[in-house]
Amino acid sequence: MNAVTALMISTIVLWCAVVALAFVVLALMRQIGALHDRIRPVGALSLSGGLKPGQAVPPVVVHDVAQHPVSVSGEAEDGRARLLVFTAPNCPVCAELKETLAAIARQERDWLAVIQVSDGPLAEHEAAARASHEQGIPYVLSRNLGLLLEVGRLPYAALIDAQGVLKAKGLVNSREHLESLFEAHERAQASLQDWLAARLAAGRE
Repeated sequence: MNAVTALMISTIVLWCAVVALAFVVLALMRQIGALHDRIRPVGALSLSGGLKPGQAVPPVVVHDVAQHPVSVSGEAEDGRARLLVFTAPNCPVCAELKETLAAIARQERDWLAVIQVSDGPLAEHEAAARASHEQGIPYVLSRNLGLLLEVGRLPYAALIDAQGVLKAKGLVNSREHLESLFEAHERAQASLQDWLAARLAAGRE
């Protein structure tokens, strides 16, 4: 066997190995996709501190960065629920939620008002506030709101109904986490974890 023939054979074997590897990767990708479809999102992680779901939000007066009043407690004049999303300019995960919040604000505007909340000097928030305003989302700087809900980690969200009652809250790292707050509200649970726990308990009875 000369060198040319050996090179051709080794090349053919190598290409066969590459094709086989491609099929293996494709099969793994399909399995991962199927597994992802079967796994239900856990939902926003609800922490125990602060105001509890089912409790009315105490009267709080807040304004956006343009000094327009923003309703976060009591009965909403427009009859809509309010989604408070706590973020920070230096939070990478918060930045990734920007487009998601804009989409939710548009798609759910008939029943929901999205409000972005942060804390700190106005100068640190000018760019974020401007981007939020362009999406029609009020940008509020309020330390009191964070203390009221005991927000310790970001991004964090709280869903308050049109009557001013806290319905659900938790850490939110994705659209699925945000939507889990809506689902928990619809199922009259404080969080999606509570609803899943109730189902498991009912199944054991």
